Amino acid sequence: MARDHYEVLGVARTATADEIRKAHRKLAKELHPDKNKAADAQKKFSEVQEAYDTLSDSVKRGQYDQFGQAGSGSNPFAGGRQPHGSAGWQNVGQDDLEEMLGGLGGIGDFFRTGNAGGGGGGGGARRGRTAAQAGENIELEVPIDFMTAAVGGMRSVSTTSGPGKSSAIDVRIPSGVSSGGSLRVAGKGRSGIGGGPAGDLILVLRVSAHPWFYRDGLDVSIDVPITITEAALGTSVDIPLLKGSIALRIPAGTASGKRLRVTGKGIAPTTGTPGDFYAVIQIVAPAVLDEVDAAALRALGEKLPSPRESRWV
Repeated sequence: MARDHYEVLGVARTATADEIRKAHRKLAKELHPDKNKAADAQKKFSEVQEAYDTLSDSVKRGQYDQFGQAGSGSNPFAGGRQPHGSAGWQNVGQDDLEEMLGGLGGIGDFFRTGNAGGGGGGGGARRGRTAAQAGENIELEVPIDFMTAAVGGMRSVSTTSGPGKSSAIDVRIPSGVSSGGSLRVAGKGRSGIGGGPAGDLILVLRVSAHPWFYRDGLDVSIDVPITITEAALGTSVDIPLLKGSIALRIPAGTASGKRLRVTGKGIAPTTGTPGDFYAVIQIVAPAVLDEVDAAALRALGEKLPSPRESRWV
């Protein structure tokens, strides 16, 4: 027997939509097959997705609260609602009866056509078969690393298209996507009803930070530490780019915080102009000096003009 949806998400039946959403997000992260390698992780992940799909929709939740699993497409008599006597059917409409009995051959046809004999008489066709309905979209958060978001790549995504229907698909991530952006994969959502098309899979991307690079739109920056001597006299420093590396020339007299631009070496989107790459200079003073070096710096400092001269006058 299927577990109660509220029990699956670990929330009370009076839970608000926000409480349901937070519970789903927490469980989806814990049970996602890409992270959780337990033997039953996939099954529990599917249960969580199915429970959230029902309880996050106000109409579906109302049906579930009233009919139990019958309201979400499972066993119509779950929860003790057996059709004995008129009271058993008092909250079940004609469409529900036809769906319940549709798999019983002639009985299902009787409710659809009003003709138990299958001939042309008996009151004639009462109504046609249920119209095809498109499946619902599935929205799924997908964590991706900084480099995949910046230069593009492939990502394997596990999803469920219905109860007990799980699969993994490979999705191409285009270059330049940002955290919070989304991708649509057509036909990978919930299965349709009555031959209707499947819904779409909506992937909400969450981009992780990089240990060196940080970005602003399509521009990418990296902090480059240099010594006092290198800043004063100038130097050349090898720095990594998104692809490859470059020998960056740092002019003499470069101040800390100076941004040196490498044109066109930022993020290159699928269409449009690439961003730029910036080396942000950070002058690092020595933490420890011996007496000889300290004396040399003091002597040099006495010769240099104060950088604060006339600054606050």
